[in-house]
Amino acid sequence: MSDTQPQGQPPFTLASLTFSVYVPTLLFSIGQGAVLPIVPLYALELGASAAVAGFVVGMRGVGLMLFDVPSGVAVCRFGDKGVMVLGTAMVAVVAIGASLSASVVVLAVLMLVMGGGWAFWQLARLAYVSEVVPPEQRGRALSLVGGVHRLGLFLGPILGGFLGKSYGLGSAFYAQAAVGLAASALMFIVVRQGSGAEDPAGHGIGGRLAETVIKHRSVFLTAGTAVIALQVLRQGRQVFLPLWGHAIGLDIAQIGLVFGLSSFVDAGLFYPSGCVMDRWGRKWASVPSLLTLALGLLILPATSEVYGYALVAMVTGIGNGFGAGIVQVLGADFTPAAKRGEFLGVWRLIGDVGNAGGPFVVSIVVGVASLGLASVCTGALGLAGALIMWLLVPETLVRGRTPPSGRPSPHRAAHDPQHRGRPRGSDPGHST
Repeated sequence: MSDTQPQGQPPFTLASLTFSVYVPTLLFSIGQGAVLPIVPLYALELGASAAVAGFVVGMRGVGLMLFDVPSGVAVCRFGDKGVMVLGTAMVAVVAIGASLSASVVVLAVLMLVMGGGWAFWQLARLAYVSEVVPPEQRGRALSLVGGVHRLGLFLGPILGGFLGKSYGLGSAFYAQAAVGLAASALMFIVVRQGSGAEDPAGHGIGGRLAETVIKHRSVFLTAGTAVIALQVLRQGRQVFLPLWGHAIGLDIAQIGLVFGLSSFVDAGLFYPSGCVMDRWGRKWASVPSLLTLALGLLILPATSEVYGYALVAMVTGIGNGFGAGIVQVLGADFTPAAKRGEFLGVWRLIGDVGNAGGPFVVSIVVGVASLGLASVCTGALGLAGALIMWLLVPETLVRGRTPPSGRPSPHRAAHDPQHRGRPRGSDPGHST
């Protein structure tokens, strides 16, 4: 691929991803964050009710899930660079359309398509990193992606709020379009085109997807189940903390302060978690993350005043931060050499199902039982996910040997005459 060094060049460094991954991620996330608080307000301005405005916001998550698998297919057909550029450009164009929309229905459709653009960008970026970064540095590389993304989501709403107040709500969409086009142009210039596409000849898309799911069903059933549990825990944390704070009589300022401190702890752990993944293994981050999040939600109903509540919030922040980037790292590790895009499409779909379905699961349990019981049930799900991750999911950090995906490190391949020149998608274990 583009960033694998030919023989004689220096070894891979994280700094080599600065302009191909990290700066575009920051720009993209700033644009995403700029419209997050604007979309529901813009829907209200167009005449939507509060319930409909929430539905419009939710359409982005629906679009993300609907486009996960198609984005994987697109990566196989057109390569990482083309799909990354397409995703960012698509979001930019849709943002301009959203700023001009005069109908709530049109805005909802555009939010669906915007979610699709995010799916294209995120999956192509993961596919790119999974190939150019050696396994022993993926934890740090992808945890830094998560940290940069968090920074963008912090800066974006500030920018969007200022623009919305000064120039109208639609101006935030123009800002998103501008930074999205800047990210797209930067990747088009910096990311060198490599052997990004696979030859799908002889196999229909449906057949390739079915073959991928069947061949890797053990990974999807074990690691995928643990990932769903982790995503449900993460979403549950965002639901339970404010609701439980309100239930025990805290005011909005106290709840906001505690949640902000929890998020600060979370954001401070993204790079240490990557170092742990690369030094000791992926399980040393994923299992503690699941256990700590689960512990926090299990003991949350026992709190009745601000200090205990704040302590539990810090515990959940530690758990969430310690798992920063783990879903992407595991996806990159498990990705096979052939049908890489299809595998990552299914993998991201599994994660997004847990991400989008988490609040619905929580709301159902709250509806039939109570808030405290829902928190305990979600924590129990986290314990089950930790057990699955510990006992059934293989450790994917394998130094000096072929990783579980069956694909050699691209940097070892760059210096190995047996692998040099082999097109992506070919099986490194079999000759043609």
